[in-house]
Amino acid sequence: MSKVTTARLLAMKLDQQKIAMITAYDATFANVFEQAGAHAILIGDSLGMVLQGEDSTLKVTVEEMAYHTRCVAKGCTKALIVADLPFMSYSNTDQACTNAATLMRAGAHMVKLEGGDWLVETITQLTRQGVPVCGHLGLTPQSVHVFGGFKLQGRERAQAEKIKQDAKALQAAGIQLLVLECVPSPLAKEISELLSIPVIGIGAGPNTDGQVLVMQDALGLTTGYVPKFTKNFLAEHPSVKAAISAYVTDVAEGRFPGPEHSFN
Repeated sequence: MSKVTTARLLAMKLDQQKIAMITAYDATFANVFEQAGAHAILIGDSLGMVLQGEDSTLKVTVEEMAYHTRCVAKGCTKALIVADLPFMSYSNTDQACTNAATLMRAGAHMVKLEGGDWLVETITQLTRQGVPVCGHLGLTPQSVHVFGGFKLQGRERAQAEKIKQDAKALQAAGIQLLVLECVPSPLAKEISELLSIPVIGIGAGPNTDGQVLVMQDALGLTTGYVPKFTKNFLAEHPSVKAAISAYVTDVAEGRFPGPEHSFN
């Protein structure tokens, strides 16, 4: 696999080639996932839940994100590295730029932030400063207490329209990638067709430009509640590398996610 850049991801969308993204938090797994063909590695603030054992992502700090980003960057030479800006680390433009610089210096190629059109000024300034940005709409885990839990978003017409308008506003502000989480498949399809940038789904059905999974979900390591949109790829394969290779292939060939992983 040649080096993956934002330009390559855009070309993949135009060529209707599916993008496979997965989380990783250290050099070993990042290297295995890159060898398995993952186009992008996300250092998610999901680490607060899957590594630290918290019940949400809210306690993760910028320093912790930078540490795990440095670890992942040591294991990757080709995959695009995306790092989350954690809770309350981008509440104003200056703070966002300072914290994004920390993650970029740690090895990220792009930062991801959650929220709608209120982020337009921040995204505009980040891109002016040379920081590629990934947006995140739908179920945004940093707002879990506002939503009242981890719930499907965009089922009601007004909420769906708001997500569409936010997606257009974020694209106009300069994001180069958008994650849509836990939204109905028809809405995700509409937004993917509406935007010129790649849209990556998680619990958003099969008609986005790509998929992302938390590695623990993809490897069957999640304890307790297992989200509907996940699949244990390790159950049918002899190694972690083979499991993630199967994930990449199933995304590319449209076998994952299936109807059983999607919301209508």
